[in-house]
Amino acid sequence: MRTSLRRSGIVLVVGVLVLGCAAAALAQQPQSASLAQELASILDQRKMDAVAAKDSGQDDFYYAALYFSGSQLLVVGAKYSVPVLLDAKLLDREYRDAYIDLNSASVPQSKIFVVDLGADGLKATRHENEPYDTFEEGTTRLAFDGDWKKQNLGSEEEYMKAFAAADAKYARMLKALITQAKRGS
Repeated sequence: MRTSLRRSGIVLVVGVLVLGCAAAALAQQPQSASLAQELASILDQRKMDAVAAKDSGQDDFYYAALYFSGSQLLVVGAKYSVPVLLDAKLLDREYRDAYIDLNSASVPQSKIFVVDLGADGLKATRHENEPYDTFEEGTTRLAFDGDWKKQNLGSEEEYMKAFAAADAKYARMLKALITQAKRGS
C-alpha cells in the first residue's frame, strides 16, 4: 500500500510539473509583442507612418515598415540589389519610398514579409472570427491561425517551431526599425 501511495504521489508531482511547464510556455509572450508595441508607440508619438533601416549585421539587407495607427504593421525585409539607392532614401528619411522599393524591387528569395494585425506582435493562435497574422519568407507563407493541419505542417509541434522561428526573425526586424525610429523623423 505504501508503494502504491508513493507511486501515486510521484505521478501527481510529475503531472503538476508537466502541466506547470506547459502553462508557462503558453503564457510566455512572443519576442515580437513588446517590440511591435514599442515601435507603434514611437511612430504614433512622432506622427510617422513608415520607417526603414539597414540591417547592421548583413550587407545590403534592409527592413521597412508601413504603419496604420492602431491597426496594423506591414513589415518587409530583404536584400536590395542596388543598395546605394536605398541608402540615399534612408539618409533622406524617405521611409515610405524605401518600403515600396523593398516590397517591389528586392531580391525575391531574400524577402520576408510580415502582416501584424493589431501592431502587437505575432500571435500563434487566434479566437474564432478574429484576424490572424501572417509571415512570408521566400516562397513559404505561414498563417498564424492555429490550424497547423491546413498549412500541411506535420504536427502542432512543427507549427509552434515555425512560429518561434518567424517570431525571432520578426523581433530582429523590429529592433532595427525601433533604433531607426528613435533617431527621429
